[in-house]
Amino acid sequence: MQKTELIDRLTEALEPEAAARGLELVAIEQVGGRGMPVLRVLLDSDQGIDIDAIASANAWVSAIIDEAEPFSHPYTLEVSSPGIDRPLTKRGDFTRFIGQTVTIKAKGYEKRTSWTGELLGMEGDDVILTADGRRVAIAYDTISKARLKGVVDFGRRKEQSA
Repeated sequence: MQKTELIDRLTEALEPEAAARGLELVAIEQVGGRGMPVLRVLLDSDQGIDIDAIASANAWVSAIIDEAEPFSHPYTLEVSSPGIDRPLTKRGDFTRFIGQTVTIKAKGYEKRTSWTGELLGMEGDDVILTADGRRVAIAYDTISKARLKGVVDFGRRKEQSA
């Protein structure tokens, strides 16, 4: 999976502190333009993460990032949960979420750049999924983005029989 030098450096700085606090650093994303970039830090835990944990994490995440001096100009820091469309950023994510529906963007696979299907796991360096009714193997190193495809179940109103 492709990452930038900045993301690698910030991951290296934040991951140990997150782990020490019982949190998982899911991903760091840089979005927006050069004028005012947004640095998004996604955290989670086995029990999920609530707004109080996010608010608490904001202080130590900000301090570590400020020390790393990622930008020479202003930027916006967002600390949040990964949400229902959780990014898959580590090799282990592709075995942890077996059976889930995923969307993967990859370069150089059958002239397609996007795949959606059921995650089957990993075999060697390939991520395996079922998409379009067939088994697909995508080289991990060609993946530029992968996410769970979140499903919201509002529940269906059940008709009661008389």
